[in-house]
Amino acid sequence: MKSSEIRDKFLKFFESKGHTIVRSSSLVPGNDPTLLLTNSGMVQFKDVFTGTDSRPYTRATSVQRCVRAGGKHNDLENVGYTARHHTFFEMLGNFSFGDYFKRDAISYAWELLTKVYQLPVDKLTVTVYQEDDEAYDIWANEVGVPKERIIRIGDNKGARYASDNFWQMADTGPCGPCTEIFYDHGADIWGGPPGSPEEDGDRFIEIWNLVFMQFNRDEQGVLHKLPKQSVDTGMGMERLAAVLQHVHSNYEIDLFQNLIKAAARETGATDLENKSLRVIADHIRSAAFMIVDGVIPGSEGRAYVLRRIIRRALRHGHKLGQTKPFFYKLVADLAIEMGAAYPELEEAKDNVAKMLKAEEERFGETLETGMKVLEAQLAKDATGIDGATAFTLYETYGFPPDLTADICRERDIKFDQEGYDAALKESQELSRKGGKSVKDAKVEYSGEKNKFVGYDSLNHSSKVIALYSAGSPVQELTAGQSGIVVLDTTPFYAESGGQVGDQGVIASGAAQFDVSDTLKIQADVFGHHGVLASGALKVGDAVSATVDQAKRGRTVRNHSATHLMHKALREVLGSHVAQKGSLVDPDKARFDFSHNAPMTAEQIAQVEAIVNQEILENHATQSHNMSFDDAVKHGAMALFGEKYGDEVRVMDIGSSKELCGGVHVNRTGDIGLFKIVSEGGVAAGIRRVEAVTGEGALALVQGMARKLNEAAAALKSNPEELTVKIGAVQDQVKSLEKELAALKSKLAAGQGDELAGQAVDIKGIKVLAATLEGADVTALRETMDKLKDKLKTAAIVLASVNDGKVSLIAGVTADSTSKVKAGELVNFVAQQVGGKGGGRPDMAQAGGTDPSGLAGALAGVSAWVGERV
Repeated sequence: MKSSEIRDKFLKFFESKGHTIVRSSSLVPGNDPTLLLTNSGMVQFKDVFTGTDSRPYTRATSVQRCVRAGGKHNDLENVGYTARHHTFFEMLGNFSFGDYFKRDAISYAWELLTKVYQLPVDKLTVTVYQEDDEAYDIWANEVGVPKERIIRIGDNKGARYASDNFWQMADTGPCGPCTEIFYDHGADIWGGPPGSPEEDGDRFIEIWNLVFMQFNRDEQGVLHKLPKQSVDTGMGMERLAAVLQHVHSNYEIDLFQNLIKAAARETGATDLENKSLRVIADHIRSAAFMIVDGVIPGSEGRAYVLRRIIRRALRHGHKLGQTKPFFYKLVADLAIEMGAAYPELEEAKDNVAKMLKAEEERFGETLETGMKVLEAQLAKDATGIDGATAFTLYETYGFPPDLTADICRERDIKFDQEGYDAALKESQELSRKGGKSVKDAKVEYSGEKNKFVGYDSLNHSSKVIALYSAGSPVQELTAGQSGIVVLDTTPFYAESGGQVGDQGVIASGAAQFDVSDTLKIQADVFGHHGVLASGALKVGDAVSATVDQAKRGRTVRNHSATHLMHKALREVLGSHVAQKGSLVDPDKARFDFSHNAPMTAEQIAQVEAIVNQEILENHATQSHNMSFDDAVKHGAMALFGEKYGDEVRVMDIGSSKELCGGVHVNRTGDIGLFKIVSEGGVAAGIRRVEAVTGEGALALVQGMARKLNEAAAALKSNPEELTVKIGAVQDQVKSLEKELAALKSKLAAGQGDELAGQAVDIKGIKVLAATLEGADVTALRETMDKLKDKLKTAAIVLASVNDGKVSLIAGVTADSTSKVKAGELVNFVAQQVGGKGGGRPDMAQAGGTDPSGLAGALAGVSAWVGERV
């Protein structure tokens, strides 16, 4: 059974059981700072399970793309060495939100595996938590699994409920037992059943985990039964495919075999069993999908995870003998394998390949150099790499320590991690510039959701339902105290999707709370951050919440213009343009997008013209709430960085249609004027445009006009003739520069004649060391040439001082370079004036920063030459 058929059968089976098919969410978790990358199928439903979000369905099923290559969940180091570890994998899952529980979850799983996928019943073994008699009875008495193939797993991790078969989201909160289903690959493979001493073998492989969210654990560790018990399941698609395709390793399934063959094609490898090919095949999946979901290779967070994955793949290509860019070529093969299941990959494949190629080219030389240095070190000491060497490889050559550690692991030699960490810490302490500032600490909130009315109103009568100071709940804020206010209803927009949070005032009698920012505490709970300027504010107080109208107005003009600009960029540059980030505030609209070349002045003008034409047409803007699928059919584009539920908000702004929860103008004419301020690159394949609108655009244009008038006045012209006038001035400057150069040359010739008489004869070589007042480097060279012609056999040093800096030039005639080298001579002088230099035996230059040592240095030239002749 092909991988594509496995996905399809899974989703259709659960759809037939009343589940809503939910598309895979992004690998970048939406509004979840606790996760680096999406690492399981339940991530997009996390808020639903905790009760802070709701969906229009109580049963869901999905095939979720996941990455485990950074942070707590990191399988990177195992990839290539085991049969089942991956950085990227697909998780098949079905979920119940307070609907069905253990009986149906177990029944569905057994029916799918044995009836739909037709796995042999005698090949399946299950585990349950030791105390979960309910699950045990369902398996034994209702499903009919023989009791010898139902294994109870107790607290095997040293603490109460610390078990492979007891799941918990955190130290407190939702938790519960789980039941796992294992497939027996047969007695010819070593290993024992779960719970046995040989459980780490490869015979019995877990294929499905059913988690029963049954309890809530309080801070004392006591379990309380949840009012709405839920189900979260996960089955690795690759593991299931290996079982259904009758192979032992995940890398033998159809999807991986085709990618491995592609990797062999591009690296020239002939042994398809080579583990490096497995690594490359795995890593192209994670790298490509991370880029599809907006991650750009970088040096921090998930950006560094991506860069690390790419570089590890390149190192394995290098290991196979491929030193030229090759990794990016596999994107086309990946799109063939997975583009049908994930259309976003097919759409973005060209941009993904371009970004990977740029990263390969950037790292290629580093990899080549680093490997040579590493191999040279191992030639001296074959037992391993010490920490200092590993740090030098990183700091000097840019060779990442994880690659060094990976190589040591492959060769079964030591890597001095402690020594590396110590060297890194010492370097960081020497160069430390201070830490980042952070916003208020995350607060724990368990109250009601608030209602947002800010689409239609900037002022609303509300009620304070929670207060926080220093991250902790309080009943009252007093004058001068900073904190967070939560209202039952709010007109304040909370930062999301690139649009900054609103500012304004929350007032009640003598109490005035100045809101400096509005941020989401939970998906539907807004926190108003600020300072209580006067009075006292208590939980339960009736307040008036008023948004700063001027700042909101400037922000919405910039936001709406961003939508129009996005569409205009696609029209002018091409359909490959996709948003990769944005920041919209009262002062500007900043927009990052995928494109591989700087925009020309003509293209910038075109984009401005298109946007301003839409503004002039003064279209009414409209918002529509609909399902995500209907929104796509409507022609709406999804924006990077947003978390979308199953019902989405579509904004029609002129000819632009985008999914967006932000606030916008009522008509495009409200934007007033649109002007691009700057355009530049921020990463490989990513450009950034900053623009202004309304008053900001007017101020910019007026400022430019003022500067234009000032420039025209300075040149005694008018603005219309300024270009011609500047051209005339430039011609005049060039003419004067030629005259000046000619005069300097004439002066140098005169000085040369005078200086020639100062040369000292040392064993047949005329030696001259002198300073030319006011001479530039060109004058020094011309004088040097004339002196060499005049003196015939000579060693000469000329110097000048301008703006406190020393310029030096040394010249030696061809008949004397066997005895005296100009490079050595100029370096002798330069070292005494705070510099260094070198060059050819007959001519060399240098500079210095300490003119005080020049006279003494030049005085020593004769003796220096005398020692060599």
